Amino acid sequence: MLILTRKVDQGIIISGNILVRVLGVERDRVKIGISAPGEVTVLRQELWHEGDISSFDRKDRPTNGGGNGNGNGDGASDTPASA
Repeated sequence: MLILTRKVDQGIIISGNILVRVLGVERDRVKIGISAPGEVTVLRQELWHEGDISSFDRKDRPTNGGGNGNGNGDGASDTPASA
């Protein structure tokens, strides 16, 4: 595991086409933004089950712009990232 320290508005690039940026920090929560090509699936860890990713069919995914769907009321979205 690579461990990095980033400040708000700083980010990292993964494989040249995925950007992960720190958007804010409040108490014990970090808000991050992820920009990735549409063919890259981005999920919160608790939604991903080892070996079960194929059951998360593309047609079942929320679309960009569809509600927040994360259930915690912070305005963050669990929709797939796009560049």
